[in-house]
Formats: sequence, C-alpha cells, structure tokens
Amino acid sequence: MNRNQIIQLASIISVAGNAVLAVSKVFAGIYSGSLSVLGDGLDSITDIFISLITLAISIIITQPPDREHPYGHFRAETIATSVLAFIIFFIGGQLSLSSLDKLFTHDYNIVPGILSVYVTVFSIAGKLFLSWSQYSLGKKAESPMIIANGKNMLNDIITSTGVLIGLGCIYYFKLPIIDRVLAIIIGIWIMYSAVSIFMGTITEIMEGETDMSIYNRVFEEVKSVEGLFNPHRVRVRKLGINYIIEMDVEVDADSKIKDAHDKVLILENNIRKSITNIYDIVIHIEPLGNFERKECWGLKEKDLS
Repeated sequence: MNRNQIIQLASIISVAGNAVLAVSKVFAGIYSGSLSVLGDGLDSITDIFISLITLAISIIITQPPDREHPYGHFRAETIATSVLAFIIFFIGGQLSLSSLDKLFTHDYNIVPGILSVYVTVFSIAGKLFLSWSQYSLGKKAESPMIIANGKNMLNDIITSTGVLIGLGCIYYFKLPIIDRVLAIIIGIWIMYSAVSIFMGTITEIMEGETDMSIYNRVFEEVKSVEGLFNPHRVRVRKLGINYIIEMDVEVDADSKIKDAHDKVLILENNIRKSITNIYDIVIHIEPLGNFERKECWGLKEKDLS
C-alpha cells in the first residue's frame, strides 16, 4: 500500500466513523434534551467535512506536475493542514464562547436524560479508535494532514470526556455550572492545539527547514567526492514529505565540463542514497575561488557550527 492509498484509507475510516458518531450524538442530544451532547454531535459533523477535505487532497497530491505547477501538487497537503488548523481553532473558539454565554444565563435547571450519558461513553470509545487509526496511519504515511486530524480526534475525546464529567456533575453533585466551566477550558485547549498544528506548517510555507541534520549530510557528501570544493548557498525546502536541495559547488578552473558534470552526478546520487524522499537536486558549478557579490543567501558548513 503506497502513501496516497494510506491517506485515502485514513480519510475513509474517519468519514465513516464520524458519521456514525455524529448521527448517534445528534439524535441522543435532541431526544434527551442535552445541549452539550447535541453540540458534541455537531462537532462530529464538522469532522466529517474535515475528513472529506483530506480525502480530496489525497487525490490532488497524486497529480503529476503540469505547466502551472512544475513542482507538482505536494503543497496542497500543507495548505489543507493549515485550513484544518483554522477549522479546529474556530470549533474551540465557538465552544468556549457559547459555554461562556451559557455560564451567565443561569439556566441550570434542565437535567438531560440518561441516554446522553450512554452515547457520550460510546463517543469516547469511538474517538479513541479513530484517533489511534489516524495517528498510526498518519505516521506510516508521514502525512502531517492525517496526523493533524488525529490530534483533532484527540481533542474530541477530551471534549466528550468533559461532557461526560459535566453530566456526572449534574446527576450526582447538583453542580451543573461545572459543565459550562469545563466546556470553556476544553475550548481553550482545542484552540491551543490548533495553533500548534498551524505553527508546524509555517516552516514549510516559508520554504525553510529546521532539521539541520539534512544540511550536515549534504556537506558530508560533498566532502566525499574528490574534486568538489566549498559547498555554499545550500538551501533545503520541503514539498510535503519531499526535499528540494539547491547548492553551489566549486571545481578546478581548468576542469573539463564533462569531468565536472560527472563529479556532480556522483554527488547527486550519493545525496539521494543518504537522504530519503528527494524530489529534486539543483547544483550550480563555479570555478574554484569564485566570488559573486549578488549571490542569494544560503548556508555554508560554518553556519551550522
């Protein structure tokens, strides 16, 4: 099973699982008169749309490069992850604001039916399975989009647990106000999780790379090829899980073009063996000791020390 098939499988599991949970919680919320369970069910409906987005993206990223997208469509996954983070943040904000509003309405006399408790326990069990499946499949596919969806499922577990605790407080401690306070705290935690997901996409959107070991391996491979000197203006950026590496290297000024090309070809092959998921390598050859004032910024080996 390839990466795209794993992403599609994770999306299908998420759609089916959330559909079952959404129908159950919406029905139970209406039937038992529990607004918290109904709201939890509406949250699961948004999860269905999120999973449909990931399913669509899994199809988009398989499209080959074209005239408008010569680098392919891998960044669609990063964009989708960012959108997913905003959706999760919105859900957390809405939960906090609505719960804060209810906190001051003092409408604490409505006691939901016992069905709301049963369906909430069922929701927690279902979300545990969905969260585990999204995390495991997301890591297997190295997909930040699916992993982010797994984090969203984890948020849902916390949400449902808060609802269950709130129901317990209503039934046993006669303190329904705790239901609202817990919902506010859960909403804030969901927003925090959304921010952390979004921050994880910024580096790729800004075409950066925080894993300096990639650069170290590039410099080591240049050293291993005789006749190549002074690797500089080295830049690494990501497209999904793939890397694009650009650099300048110097060769003896008297070298023949073919000899320099053969050395660079050896370097490219060595880098591809050392670093997985290479999409493209661009190497510019310069004569030894060359200096250009207007070169774009990039890393030299000394920049890593």
